[in-house]
Amino acid sequence: MAGTAGTPGTPRVLRAMNDRAALDLLLTHGQLSRTRIGKLTGLSKPTASQLLARLEAAGLVLATGTSEGRPGPNAQLYEVNPAAGYAAGLDVTPERLLAAVADITGRTVGEYELLTPGRRPARSVVQQVTDALDGAVKAAGLTRDDVRRLVIGTPGAFDPNTGRLRYASHLPGWHSPALLDDLAAALPMPVEYENDVNLVAVAEQRLGAARDHDDFVLLWNEGGLGAALVLGGRLHRGWTGGAGEVGFLPVPGAPLVRQVTKANSGGYQELAGSQAIPQLARELGITGIPAGPYAEVAAALVERAAAEDTVLNRLLLQTYATRLATGLASLVSVLDPELVVLSGASLTSGGEVLRALVQAELEELAASRPRLVVGDVHTHPVLRGALESALAATRDEVFDTSR
Repeated sequence: MAGTAGTPGTPRVLRAMNDRAALDLLLTHGQLSRTRIGKLTGLSKPTASQLLARLEAAGLVLATGTSEGRPGPNAQLYEVNPAAGYAAGLDVTPERLLAAVADITGRTVGEYELLTPGRRPARSVVQQVTDALDGAVKAAGLTRDDVRRLVIGTPGAFDPNTGRLRYASHLPGWHSPALLDDLAAALPMPVEYENDVNLVAVAEQRLGAARDHDDFVLLWNEGGLGAALVLGGRLHRGWTGGAGEVGFLPVPGAPLVRQVTKANSGGYQELAGSQAIPQLARELGITGIPAGPYAEVAAALVERAAAEDTVLNRLLLQTYATRLATGLASLVSVLDPELVVLSGASLTSGGEVLRALVQAELEELAASRPRLVVGDVHTHPVLRGALESALAATRDEVFDTSR
């Protein structure tokens, strides 16, 4: 029927498109005047005024003051109303759950960390998730019902065909076939689940080193070795959600690992994962290796090697770079991406020194030559990606004025 809300080209739909364009501009630029919004959208002054009045009445924008320091009368400024909607993210590791809540502008307003030591969780996973979320919600001064969407990032991936977590046998308590139904029953908002490395790629694509890139590979090395594959601007997850589980990749220089899902490891993980770096340092005769979790020790060793130019440190970085490039060469040969982003503490701690070594080795091993960059999102990148993913869906819902 002509004139319905969903009919393209109707006044209501066109108004909604203009509304969304203005809201996106306010998110990108911050405070803007009516005149500036009109120029950026191409709308006339009367139409821009009507648009802002409509958005203000809907509670989506706020009048926040006036411009100063320019000739003529001061102009009224507008911004997106931060309280128009809230979204939450959750970063899950075997050691802890890290939760955060962000307002519609993307500003984090509450965080909470729930430690989960031991292989047998003292609380059920449902209780862990709700406790972590409630902690972040309380820190934000909100309630659960204020959160419109939650995105949970975990190692491995939930198989879309069975609903069970795969490729993450080291995450205790998360493998029940009823888990997703139990979480859906316990939480009042829609919940989405995503691989942790995929969420890092979301963060880098929207906020970091992969902005404006539709085809890239993100290589992650921290607790585990993994990759995210972004093709045509979209994450490639594969049939079972296992695309990017490159730690299981057989590679030259490492013995074949069989029954990889039971071992929770593979050739590339054994060759270049974080746990291999302290072992390599010992084999080279490097002293002063710190104690602690292997991922933290690996990052510290790589950082020190990049900062202190000695024969042994150079050998450590060169060997590590060769091992990293060995697995990357397979990915690059198949996918031919325009960009490779290096992320995770065991990669970013090497900075430009390690990046340049991996780039040089990759150019020797692969026919195509993508540009390698170090990731820009350093603080809780999995959590930041979860929030960005949750915010994108929340904004689509909240900013839809066609209804």
